[in-house]
Amino acid sequence: MLLPLLSLASLASVATAEVLSLSELQWSLRNRDGSVNTPAQHPSQVHLDLKAANVISEPLLGINDFSQRWIVTDSWVYRADLSSIIAKRSQGNNSSKELLVFYGIDTVANITVAGHPVAWVNNQFQQYVYDVTSFLASPVGNDTSLTVSFESPFLYGQNVSRIPEVDTQITIDFEWPGARGFIRKIQSDFGWDWGPAFAPSGVFKPAYLVTLSDTSNGTSSTPSPASHPLLVSQDSGIFIEESGLEVSKVGQNPNVRPDESADWLVNVTMALRSIHADTNPTLAVSIPELNITSGPLNISAIPAATNDSTWITAAFTVPEGVPERWYPHNLGTPKLYNFTITLSVADQPPVSYTTRSGFRTVFLVQTPYSQEDVEQHGITPGDHWNFEVNGKTIYSKGSNLTPFDPFYARTTTDKVRWVLESVVKGGQNMIRLWGGGIYQPSDELTGGYDFYSICDEIGILVWSELGFSDSTYPTNDFFLESIEREVRQNVRRVKRHPSNVQWAGGNEIEVILLGLLQLFPQLPPRFLDDFVKIFGGLLHDIVLQEQSSVAYTDCSTTNGVLSLDPYVLRLANLTEGHIYGNAELYNYDASQAFNYSTYPVSRFVNEFGFHSMPSFYSWEEVLQSPGDFTFNSAVVQSRDHHPPAQSLSWPNPVALVGQEQMLFAIDQWLPRPGTPDSNQTFAQTCWSTQVFQSLYLQSEIAFYRRGSGRGERNLGALFWQLNDVWQGVSWSAIEYSGRWKVVQYGLTSIFEPVMAYPFWVPETEALEVAVTSDLWDAAEGAVQLTWFDWSGKQLGTSSHAFSVPSLNSTVAFQAQGLSNILPSGSKAEGVWMLLNLTAKAGNKTYSQEQHFVPTSLGKANLVDPKIKVTSGDNLTFTLSAQGGVAPFTWLDHPAGTVGYFVDATSEKPLNGFYLVPGSDRTVRFVQSAALSTVTDPSPSDFVVRSLWNNTHL
Repeated sequence: MLLPLLSLASLASVATAEVLSLSELQWSLRNRDGSVNTPAQHPSQVHLDLKAANVISEPLLGINDFSQRWIVTDSWVYRADLSSIIAKRSQGNNSSKELLVFYGIDTVANITVAGHPVAWVNNQFQQYVYDVTSFLASPVGNDTSLTVSFESPFLYGQNVSRIPEVDTQITIDFEWPGARGFIRKIQSDFGWDWGPAFAPSGVFKPAYLVTLSDTSNGTSSTPSPASHPLLVSQDSGIFIEESGLEVSKVGQNPNVRPDESADWLVNVTMALRSIHADTNPTLAVSIPELNITSGPLNISAIPAATNDSTWITAAFTVPEGVPERWYPHNLGTPKLYNFTITLSVADQPPVSYTTRSGFRTVFLVQTPYSQEDVEQHGITPGDHWNFEVNGKTIYSKGSNLTPFDPFYARTTTDKVRWVLESVVKGGQNMIRLWGGGIYQPSDELTGGYDFYSICDEIGILVWSELGFSDSTYPTNDFFLESIEREVRQNVRRVKRHPSNVQWAGGNEIEVILLGLLQLFPQLPPRFLDDFVKIFGGLLHDIVLQEQSSVAYTDCSTTNGVLSLDPYVLRLANLTEGHIYGNAELYNYDASQAFNYSTYPVSRFVNEFGFHSMPSFYSWEEVLQSPGDFTFNSAVVQSRDHHPPAQSLSWPNPVALVGQEQMLFAIDQWLPRPGTPDSNQTFAQTCWSTQVFQSLYLQSEIAFYRRGSGRGERNLGALFWQLNDVWQGVSWSAIEYSGRWKVVQYGLTSIFEPVMAYPFWVPETEALEVAVTSDLWDAAEGAVQLTWFDWSGKQLGTSSHAFSVPSLNSTVAFQAQGLSNILPSGSKAEGVWMLLNLTAKAGNKTYSQEQHFVPTSLGKANLVDPKIKVTSGDNLTFTLSAQGGVAPFTWLDHPAGTVGYFVDATSEKPLNGFYLVPGSDRTVRFVQSAALSTVTDPSPSDFVVRSLWNNTHL
């Protein structure tokens, strides 16, 4: 959590500047009619303060997402007492300036200081700075307060939609209707098909009162560099309102592949407010680890002005070959350097701060494949759509990130780090920041928690997205002016992060709009015209004006471009038989889950998935009655928002559709849970939805990865979704608490750098074992195929050598007809195959395990596995099948613990495995001390289950 910054000044020492966290003030919260009046915190949101005051219970409990709706439609006032600050100022240096700095206000609010109106704000994604010096010097009457008065975001959005100059829009409403497209707020705050609709309000990010004073003391001593630009104001009369640093190649622009031999260009930009003027200031940049400094660089004049900011910029070059390059974790080392930026203003000691960045190039290839590629390499005609890092093509393996919590203000860096480290453990190298969520922060001081810096540190590529999703948006002037400021601020902030690889204009808007125009050709042309104006024009231009090292695309799912310069979207200008842009897939007919002809043949697939239940342990966190612990209880159904209600109807009147899709999937592919113990049945059912989810996603990922060696030349697969915003039905791989679902372990296998997968087409009884590699070196090895019956008896084995080129796939084994595939005398229900891959590439060895069952596991002749669990030191567990084979053997860690299991030998994540008699497995529980409320769990509280327990106690 953010720690308060203590004031550095005292009444006796007014020559020193201050950075005072507003968390140091005493806050209160009241509603419109004063019926609620309670102490409050900062940063915070209304629901959180009401919970702390016991006005409401935990919002995520039970049906509180329904019962607490009254909070959304009320108005709320936060008040803080400034009397001590006003008194101190009256005794101090009257030449000092006071800046009120908000790094995030959610969302529509009036701000007053000492009775003076300061501003009205309406954009959650902007930061705001105000010179309040004169207000503090002359309070109105006896008013010594800071107030932030919030309007209902829902009512505001609806009111804007009724303004005559604001055109009607096409918006997919999930819960609160008719509002989200007209307000610059997290779009999923109004509901989505995987989360609640709390639509919170509050000063949700850190805020500060910055005092700028004359720090000149006749010396020229240079203080140590500050650890953040904000902290420069502790020792100077300068406030850095915005700071940007971008590392690119000389001459680089996002539309052309960068020259990897060119020198590096380091560009620094700042927005300053200063009480000192200088017509000839200088700025210097140094990289101590490289012993490199720019020397003094001349910059534009800095006026003595605090009512507005002054922009300065400077650049210098670093020779190619001197710095080590930053790479994603699976392809190299994510090397970072400290950059120290020093600003020198006349007659003042220099001020400086240190920030971290790295040297890398990223290029999103969107140009057409050549005729040579088509004719000689078998590429399907069309355009590229893939990323290159440091001049080399990569395969993007990853997932989509949603908000970490319905209430941003309580998100912690510890939780974020856990989720991001789980990404790395799961073999992913990229995450997409979904456009319906929040612009993720860069540090705790201004963002409340850290995100991008962690991605920089651990080597995750980040597909960033502007805050628009599943809606058309207004084009009136006040709306466009608001989003321009929003986008510029966030692009400038994020561009220093080497992890960032592109900006997309928003989520799914192009594909939705094109689909609607095809279904309803009578729709007014203004919808497409306005879309092109915003996403093909305004946002494109802003992003490319603010940075040059990463590409812009109009939407997450897109048909690509006809031209990059000028920027012309392809939209519906498609040629039959060609492949353009990228794709997504959602198919909820589980009978077709493993029908490969239903999967998109695409260059890149950025969304695909299937929903599942959270674990029994997550349900225990929110269900309040024993009767709630059934699959279709009223409360459980109320937390399934797929399909969405599209209104305030509660409980979701169409929830049974989503519930039945999960049950149908179980019935198709797994034993239907049912035992005399209702809790076990519920737990096994929840878990079984996760097993199917894992099987389905692994099949899709294997298919897309195999496409790297086929005509589609697929080079990216990002599944939906990585994380949960609450305890409910969702597409996630990681539950709200941080607990891994079954699919998170499955990903560690299917995202292995070299992997084998059995592609089975039951209609033709064709089996193909394909080997795929995303390495930059060619890989050679063998796949061992071993047949077993369900009692664990080995029925036969064979080894198949393979050689696979870089970023490619090959066939290691293929056969047709069950009589040629199954062991002699066997039936599909009685056998299964274990695939063990070993490979070498460069100087490394790779291994992977996979399984093939020639029928539904629901039809398999399973045998009681009689699993024995022996606990050892340091939470190690040895599992032994004393009876038959246990498919999807699963260990659950106890309530209150967060962690994951690893193979005790390889240290790879391992759970949900096939346990074979005579082949024991030993796993170790790796616990998160930061997230666990139970820090020393008893081994006896760990629970083992397998598919056998679906129908047996």
